Formats: sequence, structure tokens, C-alpha cells
Amino acid sequence: MASLPISDAEWHARVQLAACYRIFDHLGWTEMIFNHITLRVPGEGRHFLINPFGLHYSEVTASNLVLIDIDGKPLHDSEWPVNLAGFTTHSAIHGAIDSAHCVMHTHTTNGMAVASLRDGLSPTNFYAAQLQGGVAYHDFEGITIEEGEKRRMVKDIGTRRAVILRNHGLLTWGPSVPEAFMLLWTLQRACDVQIASSAAGALNPIAEKVFEQTVRESGPGEKRVCDDVFAAMQRMIDAKDPSYKN
Repeated sequence: MASLPISDAEWHARVQLAACYRIFDHLGWTEMIFNHITLRVPGEGRHFLINPFGLHYSEVTASNLVLIDIDGKPLHDSEWPVNLAGFTTHSAIHGAIDSAHCVMHTHTTNGMAVASLRDGLSPTNFYAAQLQGGVAYHDFEGITIEEGEKRRMVKDIGTRRAVILRNHGLLTWGPSVPEAFMLLWTLQRACDVQIASSAAGALNPIAEKVFEQTVRESGPGEKRVCDDVFAAMQRMIDAKDPSYKN
């Protein structure tokens, strides 16, 4: 297979995405070789990078990420395949939403626990309040490989960048890796606190009038905050193991 040349823009995207995989590994947001973070590469066509199926997040590097087109065709030679379920979910969002440059999906224990609750995310903690009105829900339809589900998923998501896949897990998307990451971190923290607090006793409601101010002033909506948070996490990974840059 003939491979496209790797541009400077693609290499920068590869390094940033590989760093994100290592950050997820550090945070424990891993599921053996499963789940995905994808990033659209600048340029014509909706080409995006995805993790090679078969490697743990701790093994992902800039050079072994797989570049695919919107139909899942690899655009560089790779010894690793692409997970069909991961491709279907991520390609649906990349293909339908212009500003969805980065898409993240996890199966964390507390994220899946909240996704399995009838009422989903409870607006009863600091982090959940920041997401009030901004979370979409998509019903579980089995392993995500059917073309028809792509349309239904995109319709359910609409313009909301935080998504709870019912009975399944968490998903976020954004115009950049840092913005998608900060949103996922906030959603994950909201789930963590909800599960911990609900086990301790009755949840204390937040007054409706507080939500507007909380959403307006929240960190996940500020690009500078997102960039600074991701940069700090990347420095930590650099100090721990910079091999992701290879």
C-alpha cells in the first residue's frame, strides 16, 4: 500500500494524541486494548488518527498511531488493525460535526455506573453543575458497528459535547485535544463524586438559579484553561516517560 507523506501538521497531531493516550494511562482511564481517542489531522479530507488495535495505551507512540479516512481505510502502512466498533463511533462524530476534531471514549467504572443509572448524571455536585444542560444521552444498541446507529447517535448528540452512552460509558468531543480532555475530566469527576456521595447518603440538591452562573464560569468552557491543564499533564508525562514522542 502506498502511504501518504507525513506532514509537519500530522506529526504534531500524532505527538499530541500519543501524549493524551499516556495521560489516560496515568489516570487509569484504560480498558486493556479497548476504547479510543481520535484526532482529525489538519488538511483536506476528514482523515483522523486512531490507536492501533492490539496495543495498550501505555504502548501508543506518535509513529504507531494509524491514520485512516472517514471510511476506515488506512492511509499509511501499519502492522496493526483498526477496531471496527471504535471506528464506527468516532467516524460518525468526525464525519457529521465540523468542529469535532477530537473524540474521546472511556469505560471507567464510575462512568459506566452513572451511564447505567435510569436518571443518569445527577446535578448535585460541583462538577455536574458545570455540565448542566450540556450532556447528551444515547441509548445502548449493542456493539457499535451498525451504520444506522451512526445517524441515531449523531441526532442524539446534537451540539452537546459531553455524552453519556447509556449502559456503556462516557464520550466527549471538541475542537482540540485539550478541550475534549478537560470536558471528559470534568464529566468523569462528576461521575466519581456522584457515585461516592450517593453511597454515603441522600444527595443535597443545588438551587436551579445557581446553574447558569456555574456553567458560565466553568473551566471546561475556557480554551486557555483547557490548554494550560493539558500542558501541565503533558509535562508530567514527559517527566515520567517521554517515549510517546517516538
